[in-house]
Amino acid sequence: MKNFLKSKIFLVFLALIILSTAGYWYFSSSNSDTIEKYRFTNIEKGNLESIVSSTGTISAVTTVQVGSQVSGTISKIYVDFNSKVRKGQLIAVIDTTILFANFKDAQTSLERARAQLENSNNDFGRMTTLYEKNLVSKSDYDLSKYNNSIAKTGVKSAELSLERAKTNLDYAYIKAPIDGTVISRNIDVGQTVAASFSAPTLFLIANDLSKMQILANVDESDIGQIKQGQNVRFTVQAYPNKKFRGIVDQIRLAPETIQNVVNYTVVVNFSNKDGLLLPGMTATIDFLIETADSVLKVSNAAIRLKPNLEMMAAIQKAADERMKNLPDSVQAKIKERMAQGGNRQGGMQRMFSGGNGGTRKFAQLWYLDDKGQMAFVLVKLGITDGQFTEVISDKIKAGMSVINGILIADPVTNTSTSPFQNNNQSRGSRRGF
Repeated sequence: MKNFLKSKIFLVFLALIILSTAGYWYFSSSNSDTIEKYRFTNIEKGNLESIVSSTGTISAVTTVQVGSQVSGTISKIYVDFNSKVRKGQLIAVIDTTILFANFKDAQTSLERARAQLENSNNDFGRMTTLYEKNLVSKSDYDLSKYNNSIAKTGVKSAELSLERAKTNLDYAYIKAPIDGTVISRNIDVGQTVAASFSAPTLFLIANDLSKMQILANVDESDIGQIKQGQNVRFTVQAYPNKKFRGIVDQIRLAPETIQNVVNYTVVVNFSNKDGLLLPGMTATIDFLIETADSVLKVSNAAIRLKPNLEMMAAIQKAADERMKNLPDSVQAKIKERMAQGGNRQGGMQRMFSGGNGGTRKFAQLWYLDDKGQMAFVLVKLGITDGQFTEVISDKIKAGMSVINGILIADPVTNTSTSPFQNNNQSRGSRRGF
């Protein structure tokens, strides 16, 4: 009997423990269900930058291709890669054997033409004297005069040929056209260059590597935000932790289509006094469109959050409370419009946003009040960097916890739909908040 009573008491005690545990978990889960259903983030205070990103290639501001206007074999080279040169400095020589022979031949031709002219002058002088004394015919005199003119022309032609031969000989001595640095050498001693059709590039000289530029490709959708004189920040792979600064110098009007996307070339000038940046490096560029210091900002996920049923109920409650505070005449007009099939969601949007849609300038931030009830605050949106957006309202402060994600979907709809969207497809319109 005693064993039976002990067993009965034990079972009752066990049942009480089970019931109390179940009750604890029931009430605990019911109170924390709202919290466990959402993901939260805090409003922060800090700096924001609105930027347009692009890539480009670093190059010298002035780069000159040094070529040859005569053909021949390279006999001497006086500079190499990275050599500093001055304007007029001799940097290479093309073999002058043939060119010098042409020069000497032109000199000989000129001497022969001058001798012929001297002889023609003497003949013409004698013929003139004889013609004045009527000792020769008019035709003989005219022929002598013609031969004298031909001799004079021959001298001029020989002089031009000599000048051309001398110029070609001078072209064999390649000189630097500007002060700068040799960044490319495309020839070696013994190599033959042919200038028959186009001048071959022998050297590439950069004028001043302490002042360089970036040729950046900017998409047509972003080019409207780029302005001359705009500040630029960029990095290169060689120094990933170092940021360099530049200024937009030029926006070129000629478009360039890359993979079916229209791009425009933007020239960015910057100082390279330390010589860290080299021609040909790829730069990752941020054009600074707008900046804001010490502002309240929040994750973009909190702004893009689509309300669920609980949030929609909170909006409806706020709308009803605001409706009660409106004058009777305004309430009558709203009810009349609703009765006529007016856009209820659009009316709610204007009630809370103060606008008629279009560009999104306002948003709702959702949070739990002191009683754990769903609430929201309307904020004005400022600039964004793609991850965070400036929010403006006298009802928010740094450190305030807001909802930026829904962990558990609504059991009925399994989705969250904005109450400010018109789902009536037959009307053919949607209003974005």
